[in-house]
Amino acid sequence: MKWARKAVVATMAMGVAGCTQVPESWPADSGGSPASPSPFPSSSAAAASPEAARREAATPEAATPEAATPWTGTWAVAVQPRGRSFQRETLRQIVHTSIGGSAARVRLSNAYGTTPLTVNSVYVARRLRGSAIDAKTDRPVTFGGASTVIIPAGGSAVSDPVAFAVPADSDIAVSAYLPESTGASTRHAVGGRHNYIAAGDQSAAATLAGSTTTSSYFFLAGVDVQNPAATGSVVAFGASITDGVGSKFNADRRWPDLLSDRLRSAGRTIGVLNTGISGNRLTADTHGASAAKRFDRDVLRQPGVRWVIISDDAINDLGKSDTPAPQLITALRTLIARGHDAGIKVICSTLTPFRGAGYWTERGERGRGEINAFIRSRDSGCDAVLDLDRATRDPGSPSRFQRRYDSGDHLHPGDAGMRAIADAVELSWF
Repeated sequence: MKWARKAVVATMAMGVAGCTQVPESWPADSGGSPASPSPFPSSSAAAASPEAARREAATPEAATPEAATPWTGTWAVAVQPRGRSFQRETLRQIVHTSIGGSAARVRLSNAYGTTPLTVNSVYVARRLRGSAIDAKTDRPVTFGGASTVIIPAGGSAVSDPVAFAVPADSDIAVSAYLPESTGASTRHAVGGRHNYIAAGDQSAAATLAGSTTTSSYFFLAGVDVQNPAATGSVVAFGASITDGVGSKFNADRRWPDLLSDRLRSAGRTIGVLNTGISGNRLTADTHGASAAKRFDRDVLRQPGVRWVIISDDAINDLGKSDTPAPQLITALRTLIARGHDAGIKVICSTLTPFRGAGYWTERGERGRGEINAFIRSRDSGCDAVLDLDRATRDPGSPSRFQRRYDSGDHLHPGDAGMRAIADAVELSWF
């Protein structure tokens, strides 16, 4: 019970022994923003048990976390409410990294939970295939030196640093055991890949026995790395196009993934964090908090953030409601100003064509034109313009995608369209 007692203390105090626990006090569905979290963890509890020491010794390539090296996000998702409940089950979730590092830490969220969340036996390892991991790389993850963390309803937790050689552009697995009923879980609904669920505590198993798959993420909000070559992270902030709907499943072909590939090929060490939410809107709460409400959590508080690309949320406002374009433009101006107030560069995306989609209307098309004209204008306040409209539209029918870029639903680009979006980003902006 010694570990459990420490974990409870860690969740109730700020910045305890390397574990940052952040109370998020806004109502479960409001998407509002808490006060800034306490300073990032120290490395004092990186190897908190004999088992941890044994695992660390098994992989000599793992480096000791450097306290002076800042943390940079290598992967993230935006969290949403109304996930399924878990009890006495193991989650093994697959993260595709953008940049590598010599140490890692894990961020967990109970933002939409209504009861305290107990998580224990957390591990991070390189993934081989399916639910299989490379056991030689498996590392225990602690929170304030404890193997168990209890996260209050509406809260979040950041792990201690883990000495773990994180590869760039690769899959790592984050495993965790959920011993008690979680109630409705905090999730990211559209994960774009298989994650794994198994009965009992199999968190340290090389392969999960009797596992089932899910295409969502649960409780896992981010993975950060220490890399002295990193120059920051860019957040792709939007709705389903950013989230990757229309791209090939399990293939990491969302446009933020492809942008990460381009940056890496150019020798740039920049984390790319995808906080798109399918169905999300700029001004109303659908499929999670609105873009306006979640901007602080999903952009400004991402580790190492220096740039944001504000993308496709407004398409859903135009298609799902009669929200006038001037109101959406005002909301965009506010996000741009908030980004600048936080000292980050704001890249604004024009809205892609969507004629032929189920909710397309002439009114929505006029609104898209007004918003795109604003984004391209000199007084928008944008530091750069990612012109997705120009990159993807059919020259002969500008309200539609080019056929080769259309996934088939006339709203989401397919793999070729995702590539066109990623290729339209000027690397000189970073």
